[in-house]
Amino acid sequence: MQDYYLILVIILGILAIADLMVGVSNDAVNFLNSAIGSKVVSFKTLMIIASLGVAFGAMSSSGMMEVARKGIFNPEMFIFSEIMIIFLAVMITDILLLDVFNSYGLPTSTTVSIVFELLGAAVIISLIKISNIDDSVIDLANYINTSKATQIILGIFLSVVIAFSIGALVQFISRLILSFNFQNRSKWLGSFFGGIAITSIFYFIIIKGLKGSPYSSSKFELLGNETLSNFLDNNLLLIILISSIIWILISHFINTILKFSIYTIVICAGTFALALAFAGNDLVNFIGVPIAGYQSFTAWVDSGLGPDNYTMEILSEKVAAPTEILLGAGAIMIVTLWTSSKAKSVIKTSIDLSNQEETIERFKPNFISRFLVKSSSNIQSRILKIIPEHSQRFISKQYIKPKPNTLILKKDRPAFDEIRASVNLVVAAILISIATSYKLPLSTTYVTFMVAMGTSLADKAWGSDSAVYRVAGVINVIGGWLLTALIAFIASGFIAALLYYLGQYGLYMLVIIVGVILTKNYFAHKIRRQKELQEEKFETIESKSIKGVIYESSKNISKFSKRTNKSILKILEGTSSQNLNTLKENNKFVEKINNDLEVLKNDVFYFIKKLDKLSIDSASQFHMSVLEELENITDSISSLSKITFKHFNNNHRNLTFNQTRELKELEDELKEFFDLIITTFDSNNYSDIKLIFNIKELLTSSLNKKIKSQIARTREEDSSPKNTRLYFEILKKTETIISHYIQLLELYSDKYVEKVSPTQIDEQE
Repeated sequence: MQDYYLILVIILGILAIADLMVGVSNDAVNFLNSAIGSKVVSFKTLMIIASLGVAFGAMSSSGMMEVARKGIFNPEMFIFSEIMIIFLAVMITDILLLDVFNSYGLPTSTTVSIVFELLGAAVIISLIKISNIDDSVIDLANYINTSKATQIILGIFLSVVIAFSIGALVQFISRLILSFNFQNRSKWLGSFFGGIAITSIFYFIIIKGLKGSPYSSSKFELLGNETLSNFLDNNLLLIILISSIIWILISHFINTILKFSIYTIVICAGTFALALAFAGNDLVNFIGVPIAGYQSFTAWVDSGLGPDNYTMEILSEKVAAPTEILLGAGAIMIVTLWTSSKAKSVIKTSIDLSNQEETIERFKPNFISRFLVKSSSNIQSRILKIIPEHSQRFISKQYIKPKPNTLILKKDRPAFDEIRASVNLVVAAILISIATSYKLPLSTTYVTFMVAMGTSLADKAWGSDSAVYRVAGVINVIGGWLLTALIAFIASGFIAALLYYLGQYGLYMLVIIVGVILTKNYFAHKIRRQKELQEEKFETIESKSIKGVIYESSKNISKFSKRTNKSILKILEGTSSQNLNTLKENNKFVEKINNDLEVLKNDVFYFIKKLDKLSIDSASQFHMSVLEELENITDSISSLSKITFKHFNNNHRNLTFNQTRELKELEDELKEFFDLIITTFDSNNYSDIKLIFNIKELLTSSLNKKIKSQIARTREEDSSPKNTRLYFEILKKTETIISHYIQLLELYSDKYVEKVSPTQIDEQE
């Protein structure tokens, strides 16, 4: 029997390693998004800073381990065999749940998941125990630590409101004082901001972190033989005052003498602090349960009792986590931080929702987001009526945003400035550190995400053109959090019941399922990432002259044509083979093309703004004409894709042999057409456009012959109305696509390009 439970402990250890890797992929967004969004340091430098923060945080997290041991349930009410079932159910559920969220790039809370998993598994095992001894359900309160569990859950969800509100308030005050033109403000003003920010980090991370560490109760001769905790408490105000003065002076020295931005220092310090706070607070979510399982096993072995006779009062005692395990866990977190591609997907969601400029909106507006935006606008209008005009003018002046640096490509520009990045980091670090010092497992994901959303709102990043999309995104993420709690509770309880009734067979089955799902998700995400990297995205036009616009738009035409060709071939292939999966996949592919095209259309405003006066008429008309034709082509492909999918999804009659043969011919003809277009625009050799016109004539003639053949077949053969309509739609939509392509090509062969030879186009423009 001891061997079996030893296997369970080993499995818990393996699950802990997997959970660390999965969890860090999700939680990296908590301390990386602000620094990445502001782009003040290189990614490599940022990762080194974050890694150091994680390493130091891991060593000071042992105090939080009590949550996994006795924060949710009363351990004395359970026997060893039941505790091991609870711990296994929690770890299996946690890994599966977090991996699913990571695979789709959504940030969720590892704290919420672990709390509700512990609660779900403990409740189910408690109910089983109650039913076995014919007790009342009311007795469930004896098994669950209701007061502590309620405190933890309320604290987690209350943090959403607190983080959002404080983030918005601090950002609003910071912007009023420093404005968007903060670089040209008084050096002392920046030094004061930097000094206060670093002092806050110093106090709440270093001091509170030390108080929460195992060394807090140790006496030091340097401190007059006082314990570290007592020394910090007795000299609190003096420490804050002295550190504030010192950091303000250091900030001024950095600003004036070294000529280095103090905001960069604050962002780097904030990233380190938040990484440290994350590791100190969230490490329990990944290894707290396995450590508790290991300590339970050693205590049970020492007792000499059977697994069904040994009660778990030992978990109520305070036991420090082994330092070597904490260091090992920190090392795994750091390695994952450097290597995880899923972490990048989760970070992108948070940055996109707080971007100061227009960006690709991932989320579609819903009735809740529309209602909230309209209500907020009405409230804002009423508030403005009672604010004096001179105050409104002052606020408006502070919120005047500098023009984007057009010398830097839009994709390389920061998502927001250093002030917002600093506030994000400092406020989030302070809130998390306060919770950690009071042994509350605050959700770092909730806090950092909602602080970032609050600062975005206060910074007017959610303008009238983007508010409904951004608010919808926040609602979706918060909805995912609530769903996390529900799924974690139900799934963990279900798995606990399986382990209880099926024993070791249930365990081995679940371990195999976890392995299969993790492997499948890993390769699915890897394939998805490879597709994204291979897929050439459209580039926003950065040139100021007509020559540069022609050159840059040529690259987009080539990329667009590659994707158009791929989509049409998928439609023809899926139709010929009646492959519903191919057609369904193509619908998503076309939607992606449309979304990427939206980026170019949304950028027209900024495109016109930066054009030279001499080029403004010709360049803007040319660019908008190109976009119009690309949109027409995309609409036709989208329509054709939906029609073909609908036909086979409704199980209508397949194509005949002759129809399939003719579509195969069309595939070859279209391939020649698109290959020449791609080659022409890749090389900017517009003289070849005449050759494309010749192929177009052959294509049109071929399509007309196929239409006539189908008309004859319809009259002479027993054909299906749905089948006939589908075939005509394919031919006519293809003809429409070709027609729009010809109109697009004429733009490059007529009044704009005829004056610009390929050698005249400055590729560096």
